[in-house]
Amino acid sequence: MFRDVAAETGLDFEYFLGADGEYYLAEINGGGVALFDYDGDGDLDVYFPQGQMLTPGAKPGDSIFPPPKSHWPGNRLFRNELRPEGRLRFTDVTDQAGVGHQGYCVGATVGDYDGDGAPDLYVTCFGPNVLYHNNGDGTFTDVTAWAGVNDSRYSTGATFFDYDKDGDLDLYLLNYVDFTVQGNKPCYDATGARDYCSPIVYNPLPDRLFRNDGPAGFTDVSRQAGLGAAVGNGLGVAAADLNGDAWIDVVVANDQTPNLFWVNQGDGTFDEEGLVSGLAYNANGQPESSMSIPVGDFDGDGDEDVFATNIAEETSTLYANDGAGVFQDVTEVAGLAASTYAMSTYGSGWFDYDHDGRLDLFNANGAMTIVESQRGTPFPFLQPNQLFWNTGQMRFEDVSEKAGPAFLLEEASRGAAFGDIDNDGDLDIVVSTANGPARLYLNEAPKKGSWLLVTLREPGKNLEAVGARVVLFRQGQPPLWRRARRDGSYASSHDIRVHFGLGVATGPLRIGVIWPDGAGEMWEDVQPDRQVVLRRGTGSRWKP
Repeated sequence: MFRDVAAETGLDFEYFLGADGEYYLAEINGGGVALFDYDGDGDLDVYFPQGQMLTPGAKPGDSIFPPPKSHWPGNRLFRNELRPEGRLRFTDVTDQAGVGHQGYCVGATVGDYDGDGAPDLYVTCFGPNVLYHNNGDGTFTDVTAWAGVNDSRYSTGATFFDYDKDGDLDLYLLNYVDFTVQGNKPCYDATGARDYCSPIVYNPLPDRLFRNDGPAGFTDVSRQAGLGAAVGNGLGVAAADLNGDAWIDVVVANDQTPNLFWVNQGDGTFDEEGLVSGLAYNANGQPESSMSIPVGDFDGDGDEDVFATNIAEETSTLYANDGAGVFQDVTEVAGLAASTYAMSTYGSGWFDYDHDGRLDLFNANGAMTIVESQRGTPFPFLQPNQLFWNTGQMRFEDVSEKAGPAFLLEEASRGAAFGDIDNDGDLDIVVSTANGPARLYLNEAPKKGSWLLVTLREPGKNLEAVGARVVLFRQGQPPLWRRARRDGSYASSHDIRVHFGLGVATGPLRIGVIWPDGAGEMWEDVQPDRQVVLRRGTGSRWKP
C-alpha cells in the first residue's frame, strides 16, 4: 500500500547523531522534517534539520556512526522536480537557497509570517534557532536577529498561528529541558549499562510566545500572555480552537510532565487548563512521555480530538473532545492501547489514506532507551512504524503488516510530515530517521472514494489562512471538518493544503470555509478528484 521511494527519487538524507559514547540527550531525539512549496511551482519540497558532533573539539570521524557520505554537513533543502519535469525527483538546492545552517538542529516549521506569498522557515535547534525569510526567488535570508525570535537553549517544536486575530502569524516555541553538554549526566539502565537519561533528570524549560509586530519584527509576550503559569518538557505542539469559542488555543505534548492546554482568553492571554480539560494526564491519572500531539476530528462529530504519542509501556493516548474542550481518554475502547504499548512514537498524524472519509493514523516509531532484545547491537533503538485504519465505529485497526514492505523495517524513526508529494490526490509521508536514511512513503493504497485537495487564499498577512476550518458537504453523508494547519507532529511541518477523502459520495460538493476571523463563506457545485483554490470573497456569504 505504501512504497518507500526516497532512494529512487534522490531524497538522500540521513540524520547524523554525532554520537561518541557520551550519551548526550539531544542525540537520541533526532530530527523532524518540513514539507512546503518554497519556490511556488506547485509541488512540495522537503527540508531536513541535521545534527553534528556535540563534544567540543570533536570531529565527525570521532563519531561511533560515521556522517552521511553525501548531503553533509548542515540542514538540507531538496527541491521537488515534479513540475516541470512531470516525474518525482529531488535535487539538493541547499547551497543555492542559503538554508544550510550548521548546528545541532531538531525541528522545522513553516509559515508566511509577512504575507508576501512565499512561505518562510523557522528552524529549532539544540543551540541557536534560525528564522529564514523566503525572498521569493529561490533564496532565503537569515533574519533571526532582526526578528527577535532566537533562543539558544534546547528548542524542539514550534508553530505559526494567529493567536490575537490581528491578521498575521505569531510564533509559539517549545523548549525541552535545561540539558547542556557541559552538564551532561551519566545515566544507566536496569542492568547497569550506560543509556540515555530520562528528561526528568533535567529541569524543564518554559515555552515562548512571539507576537508578530510586522515591520518591527516579533515581540516576546510570553509573560504577558501568562505562559509562566506552567512549564513542561515540550516536544509536540498544535494550535486549534478546541473549545469552540472561535479563538485559537494551544496544546503541548510534554515528555514525562503533564501535557498543557493553553486556552485562549481572547484578550491576549491564555489560561492553562490541562488538568480540568482532561488532557494533562491519561485515564489512570498519570503524566506520560508525550512527543506528538496531532489534532483532528477522528469521530466525525464536528469538533477536533487530540492524539498524544508516548514511549513504550505507556501506549499512545486518544482524547475525545465533547465539543466544549473537555476530553475523555478513549484509548482502550478505540483499540489503540495494546497495539501501541510496545512502541515509542515520535512523529504522528491524522490522514485519510484510503479516501473513505475517515481520518486514519500513522505512527513513526523508534526507542529512546535500549530495546532489551537488541542489546549488544550497534544501535539498539529500532522499531517498526505503524498504520491504523479508522473503522468508523470509534475503533482503529492496526493494518501495518498489510501496508507494504516499508512498514516491516525496524528503524529509529523520528519526525513525520504528511502531504501530497506527487500531486496525485492522496497523502504521502516523509519520515526522518535517527542514524538512518529518510523515508518517503508513497501512498499507493486502494481507494474507497474520490478526493479533494483545497488551497485557501485570503487577502492580508495570513495569506494561507492558517487556522481556517473547512467543511465539506456530501449528498446523503455527514459533513467532514478539517483545518488548514501544519503542526502536531514531532518537530515537523505538513502540507498546508486541506485534504478530503470523499468515501461513497457522488455528484457535486459544497465547501464551507470559516476564515480565521470567524467569517463564513460557501462554494457550491465543486467537482471531486481535483485540486481547488478557494479565494476569500469569491464564494457566497455563509453563517456557520
